[in-house]
Amino acid sequence: MATGCLSGSISGEAVVKGDGRVEVISAASIIAKVVRDAEMKAFDETYPGYGFAKNKGYGTAQHLEALGRLGATPIHRRTFAPVREQLELTQTALF
Repeated sequence: MATGCLSGSISGEAVVKGDGRVEVISAASIIAKVVRDAEMKAFDETYPGYGFAKNKGYGTAQHLEALGRLGATPIHRRTFAPVREQLELTQTALF
């Protein structure tokens, strides 16, 4: 049982491999992927050079090369190892 911010208690159930077992989870996964792909295409225009329209933000060779060349953008996860390492190097160089 999880506690929600607005509605009090919300019950839930973990479903292992739910994508293949529960239709609504499958549908949500598909919708999430379509929305993310569209979002990455838009980010490709905002942040040219990373190939977001093609690699969808995954750590492909092209994406990693662009990170090294162009640096991290505000949309890059700070927990993604190449971004974190780059930020640590940048911070170390400043101090």
